[in-house]
Amino acid sequence: MKIKFLSALALTVAAVQCAPQTDIIQENVDNAAVQLKSLIEASEAGDTVRIPSTYQNGEIVYVPTDDWVSGFFAGTLWYMYELTGDEYWADHARKHTEILDSIQNLKWHHDIGFMIYDSYGNGLRLKNIDGYQDVIVNSAKSLSTRFRPGAGVIQSWDSDKGWQSERGWKCPVIIDNMMNLELLMKATWFTGDSTYAKIAISHADQTLKNHYRPDYSTYHVVDYDPETGEVRGRYTAQGYSDESAWARGQAWSLYGFTVMYRYTGDAKYFERAEKVADYLFNHPNMPEDLVPYWDFDCPDIPDTYRDVSSAAIIASALYEMYGFTENALYKEKADKIIESLSSPEYRAAQGTNGGFILMHSVGSLPHGSSIDVPLNYADYYFLEALIRKGNIEKGFAPVKY
Repeated sequence: MKIKFLSALALTVAAVQCAPQTDIIQENVDNAAVQLKSLIEASEAGDTVRIPSTYQNGEIVYVPTDDWVSGFFAGTLWYMYELTGDEYWADHARKHTEILDSIQNLKWHHDIGFMIYDSYGNGLRLKNIDGYQDVIVNSAKSLSTRFRPGAGVIQSWDSDKGWQSERGWKCPVIIDNMMNLELLMKATWFTGDSTYAKIAISHADQTLKNHYRPDYSTYHVVDYDPETGEVRGRYTAQGYSDESAWARGQAWSLYGFTVMYRYTGDAKYFERAEKVADYLFNHPNMPEDLVPYWDFDCPDIPDTYRDVSSAAIIASALYEMYGFTENALYKEKADKIIESLSSPEYRAAQGTNGGFILMHSVGSLPHGSSIDVPLNYADYYFLEALIRKGNIEKGFAPVKY
């Protein structure tokens, strides 16, 4: 395996070879501008800034600030600013970011990384706004309270309330939690305090050890004994069955270990991402257009739902993987996903879909939640993938951080 950043010469050659495809980026940005301006108008109507999550039954669905998806719309607006340079997007991104200020103190679930890094993290990166770094560090402190030293993991959900309390779990950890580790790595970067990075690395290492099947598909939930670290069981919450490969879980897996490689340079993390990519692209149930079914093992394939959010996450991760290797396959696959998501089959016509960009995502089919609808995180990762694609085609590294 060969892992390295692409040389300036290689990136320049790639930029020349790929330049004609840049038009698809601008066309998507122009389309997104129409949709998102409509969604901004709706979400900021009246005296309260609201957080749009999805569009169902002809209505935009809004979520409270402590919902796990609360940071994605702010992040989407920051990405539009990055793509256009238009201060309009930055102004509205700040509004939707700063309503999340209280989340820096949230300790009752693990998704604070999604919520804060996608909003405040992007705002800090693009605008270096006073106070944003403090919010990120405080959020990392809050997330760190969920670390269970005996098991070496960050507990995802509390097991004494809600539907989770009915499962008999003690310390459930979901593969999604890999996506919150960037917040911790960044906190160490900002403060010089290695505590945050050590927690993230411990969690990633335990996930490598315990979350995967021999074919490199990932379980959704691993339940630990928080004192001994013993694995009590492996389950699903949002997939078809405990032993099935829930599509978005595979996407979080690919993305999360790519990020951990970015911050640590530890080859074992990138090797796992490569194994996951191999699994995805060699799976007999991966559709030709590379937009996965909601679960790779759903018995109703092909007569079941696609999950556009998984496709967008996978594409974004693949562009970053391409930046670490000379494996053109990663960019080819990511480009194919972007082509698919840019088609009328998955991208909404202007003036429809409540203002969301993409259609046909699945939140949690077992819970009957957000099935075959737009989701704000699908739009977020789609725009992120466009940014990374554009960076590559301009001769830059895909991720600027």
